[in-house]
Amino acid sequence: MCENCGCTLTGAQTHAPHERHAHTESVEVLRGLLAENDHLAAHNRAHFDAHGVLTINLMSSPGAGKTSLLERTVEALSSRMRMAVIEGDLATENDARRIRAKGIPAVQVTTGNACHLDAHMVHRALDDLPLRGLDLLFIENVGNLVCPASFDLGQHLDVVLLSVPEGDDKPQKYPVMFRAADLLLLTKADLLPVLPEFDPTRAQASLRALASEAPVLQLSSRTNSGMDSWCAWLERARATHRAGAQHAMKAGADVEHAAAFVAIGA
Repeated sequence: MCENCGCTLTGAQTHAPHERHAHTESVEVLRGLLAENDHLAAHNRAHFDAHGVLTINLMSSPGAGKTSLLERTVEALSSRMRMAVIEGDLATENDARRIRAKGIPAVQVTTGNACHLDAHMVHRALDDLPLRGLDLLFIENVGNLVCPASFDLGQHLDVVLLSVPEGDDKPQKYPVMFRAADLLLLTKADLLPVLPEFDPTRAQASLRALASEAPVLQLSSRTNSGMDSWCAWLERARATHRAGAQHAMKAGADVEHAAAFVAIGA
């Protein structure tokens, strides 16, 4: 666990007066960090919007299949969409190498002791990742079902992966992460026949109990089952984002035109 996301703040720190004081100071520092992070995340998002790039944050526990999903996604969509990836891990460039081997740009962010990406890390990664001409940018967050959900990166959508070997009760155990999801992917679905204790219906019910209406898709990167539905979701999301960006640009142009008209009339 890292020291800059609040995951070290526990109830044990409230037992003694001096510990309560330290706890209060830590909470105030955390609030300041989150406020600064949110400010930079808004800057990142504006940067993505200016280039017309839909940015998707992938979150899951370690080993749920994020990188394998990205490999299959590149194979399926690279002829129709221009993509790039920001990879987050505590160490190594292993995942970025796998993505580059598929022929698209990938920037590795190694976080050291931090158990999540933040907006500043993403902002720095953009120095090595020109956005011009991209349709989709994926951010593969550090494998962790807790801290990544608390940090806005400037993304437009959050996709959470839940793999069959993990168990179908994870939305109940980690509600903050799953409540943030715009889409829940049940991955490694090819293992369902040998792991009947995982019930996709229960997993979806757990998500709905969080008042989330996010769609739920099953897929397997190994067999490509469900990949068509995932790719169709991405294409719809991209079309929606592009239409919204064009509307915002037109609205901005209309405001500028109106201001110019008023200035001329004055």
